[in-house]
Amino acid sequence: VQLQASGGGLVQAGDSLRLSCAASGRTFSRYVMGWFRQAPGKEREFVAAITWSGGSTYYADSVKGRFTISLDNAKNTVYLQMNSLIVEDTAVYYCAAKYPTGSWYYADNYNYWGQGTLVTVSS
Repeated sequence: VQLQASGGGLVQAGDSLRLSCAASGRTFSRYVMGWFRQAPGKEREFVAAITWSGGSTYYADSVKGRFTISLDNAKNTVYLQMNSLIVEDTAVYYCAAKYPTGSWYYADNYNYWGQGTLVTVSS
C-alpha cells in the first residue's frame, strides 16, 4: 500500500490550498482515509477523515467549517480542501489509511501513512 501526499506550499493567511493523497496498492473501498498534521514541536493531530465507501466525514473542531475532505473513487485519491487558512494551520500534513474498526481520531489506529507535505501559512 502506498499513499502519496502532495499540494503543500507557502500561502498567506486567508488563502486556500488543496492537498491530494493518491492511494495505490490495493482496493480501498473498505478503508477509512484520514488527514493528520504535525506542527514543529507538537504531536501529530487529527484533522479529518472519510470513509471510502460511504463518504461519511469527520473533522477536528479546529478545522470544522474551513476544511473539506473528499474523495475521487475513479482516481483513488483523497483531497483536503483548506480554506480561510490561518497561521496555526502551519504543519506537515500526512494522509493515512486504516481498517474500518477503531476510532478515526487516533493516529495509532491508522495502518498506512504517506510521506507528508508541508503547508506554511504566513501572516
